Amino acid sequence: MCLRVRGERSSATLLAVISANTSNGRPDQVPARWFRARVSGPSMSPTLRHGDQLLVRAVGRRGRVRPGDVVLARFPSRPELLVVKRVVREVDGGHWVQGDSPAVADDSRAFGPAVVVGRVVLRLWPRPHRLLPAPDLGV
Repeated sequence: MCLRVRGERSSATLLAVISANTSNGRPDQVPARWFRARVSGPSMSPTLRHGDQLLVRAVGRRGRVRPGDVVLARFPSRPELLVVKRVVREVDGGHWVQGDSPAVADDSRAFGPAVVVGRVVLRLWPRPHRLLPAPDLGV
């Protein structure tokens, strides 16, 4: 499965479903739990760079997302845009998310609260590593 979603300045590309929970024997009705995604754009620099591939764990409606987590998210005002951002705080309607680069503001500052789709677990390529702690976002 390859779903390509692009934004104006920053986006993510969902590369593949890695595995699905098939405990009930019907994988077509069970949502996937793990994904690979590729970063497009500079908004998460220096933590993530354009072209980095990520391992992402799907987050359900009651999934735990904490301030400082790097996530895949969608904005209700821009449902076609899948973004990689850092959670700042929980707000009415979802989470306030921002990129690590102060020069790029295609995040909650422009589009409002986001709905988190998944939490980034680690960078797979080109530099496999757990993600760095959150920089000071000034909020």
